[in-house]
Amino acid sequence: MSMVSARLERIPFCRAHLMLLLMGGLGFAFEALDAGIIAFVLPVLRTQWDLSSIQVGVLASSTYVGFLIGALAAGLLGDRFGRRGVMMWALSIFCVMSVANALTHDWHWFLTFRVLGGIGMGAEGAIIAPFLAEFVASRYRGRFTGALAGFFSFGFVAAALLGYFVVPLSDDGWRWALFITAAPVLVLLWWRKALDESPRWLESQGRDAEADAVVSKLEAKAERILGTPLPALKPDAAPPPTQTAKTTPFHLQLLALWQPPWRGITAMTWTFWLSITFCSYAFFTWIPGLLVQQGLTITKSFSYSIAIYLAQIPGYYSAAYFNDKIGRKATIVMYMAFACAAAIALVFIKDPTGILVASIFLSFGMNGVNAGQYAYTPELYPTHMRATGMGTASSFARLGAIASPTIVGAIYPALGFAGVFGMTTLVLLTGALAVLFFGINTTGRTLEDIAASNARAGGAASGDPLATTR
Repeated sequence: MSMVSARLERIPFCRAHLMLLLMGGLGFAFEALDAGIIAFVLPVLRTQWDLSSIQVGVLASSTYVGFLIGALAAGLLGDRFGRRGVMMWALSIFCVMSVANALTHDWHWFLTFRVLGGIGMGAEGAIIAPFLAEFVASRYRGRFTGALAGFFSFGFVAAALLGYFVVPLSDDGWRWALFITAAPVLVLLWWRKALDESPRWLESQGRDAEADAVVSKLEAKAERILGTPLPALKPDAAPPPTQTAKTTPFHLQLLALWQPPWRGITAMTWTFWLSITFCSYAFFTWIPGLLVQQGLTITKSFSYSIAIYLAQIPGYYSAAYFNDKIGRKATIVMYMAFACAAAIALVFIKDPTGILVASIFLSFGMNGVNAGQYAYTPELYPTHMRATGMGTASSFARLGAIASPTIVGAIYPALGFAGVFGMTTLVLLTGALAVLFFGINTTGRTLEDIAASNARAGGAASGDPLATTR
């Protein structure tokens, strides 16, 4: 175990970690707010700008095109230049583009600004979990990262509230909703000046003095809160070998994910990320419109959507608890199975009340999966490729987010409600089986131990005795 890892492992969860949780979580909340608000803005724009169904579908997918680009860039840049700077720039881009969206009067410019804003939010969402998980001891990490992802639920609930109360106020209500979406980011940008760079990343780059300073600051805060010195370091703690930071070309960073020992982990991770992202964005983008198609008024559809979005909160935070109680892998599979059951119910239920109840359960289950995946994925890779592993999984998953609104739009006229949720069941089941059969257990293990174990297993499987990790 490296010295930085050993020192972080002995720090109990304290107010300093809560501040990290709040700052990172608000970033996730703003991402969800941005993704969720479009479901309430598009029905208004369709009428005001006389948009065709194809144009509406393109606008619905535009953010996710940006997410794909942003998540990929964040992973590569986060491992090359550090996590903190990428996160700050990502937020800045999102804020500016949200304001530009609110001011536009043409759907082509709206599309352009949605893509650019999506780049910022995609980068933000992909870098938060690998960044902040590197500050937390293994015994708290599952709950911490699951709770961090839980802030997504607050963003979606806020989007539903804005859609219900602000968007219908006037013809320009959607503009005010977008202004509100952008405004809190300015506060968060100021707040995040207090964030330090990841000490594990600094150590991996040979910047040991900077890593020591960051960990020393965290130790001092913990000791002030506890009122007693921290426990002694474990005897196996040792300084890492002296190393010089190397600049790896971006294409080699990507290729490394598909070389032993990481290619099996990457295939499993990409499969379940694509599965849950496809279903989540299909469901939450279309549910207000699908409820209208089932005979509800737009106002009642939006009120139902608020209840469905509220179910995300217990979904996330119950899964955050189970992340450390039964493990990330078991949590993901359990909540995916629950979501499959809810989706199957929606195939057969016809009355609005039953649809609402089953939709609440589906929302609960899918967001429990999200709490597991954001805790699980950063743990699977070593420090020098953690952001790349997380960013590429998130980026690849956005293909599902891009395609799902269009696919749902094509399936619904032909196969109806049952066809949409039959497809959802099959996609969720694919992701659950990938994790069940090919996932590994990470609970209670340090990030360095997980990476070293994966490297040894991959090296043995490939016959490569040199498979190592930093």
